[in-house]
Amino acid sequence: MLKVLKDAFKDKDIRGRIFFTLGILILFRLGTHITVPGVNASALGDLSSSGLFSLLNTFGGGALSSYSIFALGVSPYITASIVVQLLQMDIIPKFAEWADQGEVGRRKLNQVTRYLTIFLAFVQAVGISYGFNALTNLGLVNNPSVTTYLSIALILTAGTMMVLWLAELITVNGFGNGTSMIIFSGIIARVPSDLYNFYNTQIRNAGSEMTEAILFSMLIAIGFILLVIAVVYMENARRKISVQYSKRVSSNDQSAHIPLKVNSAGVIPVIFASSFIMTPQTILGFFSQSSGNETWYQVLNQIFNLEEPIGAVIYTVLIVVFTYFYAFIQVNPEKVSENLQKQGGYIASVRPGKATQDYLSKVLVRLSTIGALYLGIIALVPILASNLWNLPSSVALGGTSLLIVVGVALESMRQLEGQTAKRSYRGFIQ
Repeated sequence: MLKVLKDAFKDKDIRGRIFFTLGILILFRLGTHITVPGVNASALGDLSSSGLFSLLNTFGGGALSSYSIFALGVSPYITASIVVQLLQMDIIPKFAEWADQGEVGRRKLNQVTRYLTIFLAFVQAVGISYGFNALTNLGLVNNPSVTTYLSIALILTAGTMMVLWLAELITVNGFGNGTSMIIFSGIIARVPSDLYNFYNTQIRNAGSEMTEAILFSMLIAIGFILLVIAVVYMENARRKISVQYSKRVSSNDQSAHIPLKVNSAGVIPVIFASSFIMTPQTILGFFSQSSGNETWYQVLNQIFNLEEPIGAVIYTVLIVVFTYFYAFIQVNPEKVSENLQKQGGYIASVRPGKATQDYLSKVLVRLSTIGALYLGIIALVPILASNLWNLPSSVALGGTSLLIVVGVALESMRQLEGQTAKRSYRGFIQ
């Protein structure tokens, strides 16, 4: 890793991309400290342990804790992306047609996604402002009124679009996926404060049980290290399918491989599942003040609450479902089969065409089963640990944060390796 970074900083263009990305992330972090006018951000202190607040704060890059102009982060965009991708599956024929049109169709779908993002951001801004104001004792909104809520919603919606613009600048002019880098930077920025809070709750106030608290903290640290090792191993695990090419003459160059990742979907299922959990909780925020004591509200609040067993189970099931869904989006067996046939390639002992497609689908289902279990366990274990030992909410979402951080870091390193290798080959040719 150090060698890759050293080689990357030697190249002027790559070095410029790295500094550009860091500059955009610093600009984003500065924006997370600009509080929305008319809001008392200190009133959010009592909500810091709630599941919805922690999720929104994670995807807002820690901006929700100060109720800044970037408080919603990229969560509305992620939800909009999920909806648009689902609608492409023959639900709306026009979307399915655009999906097959290449770059032109992709631009049309991106435009629809942005419009939907604006709508969802506005609804989510009104929902969390009204809901959190009802839940806070000190009052989140200084002068609650329709005009005040609308103005706050407009500012938060504009902030979300600003974050998306910054993310797009990173994708085009920096390195890595801009949306992922924004979430990554927010999680990393919160690590020092999370460690300090953990120290205060588990060690500093232990009193006569200081030794037990230190041992318990060491076990948590060891468990975290083991989780990191497991995530790195699984993210790099691949199944290589041998491919033969009949049109190649040289016997040394007749075979190749199709590398299928065990976790083809990456961290996207975790982000999708988190967004799906956040949406119902946001809607429930509209009814928290008027129907907070009614049975239907309490039942739904338990179902979509990660701190409750049923909420944690639903969250895990959503991760599993989205793992299968996104794996087949990332690796389309039909298109892979068609490309192999066009290139004169075939998988040993498998007929070209439909048989190859079925074989790849079967392998992808098996790999996705392992990947789904892996993602579900990594996301669920910290939630269970937090509930069993009454740990801070940041620990409960530690699995989700860990998957995002490690996944983005590995992908960024691969991209840097590819950039440096490309520059080396280009220099050799010249």
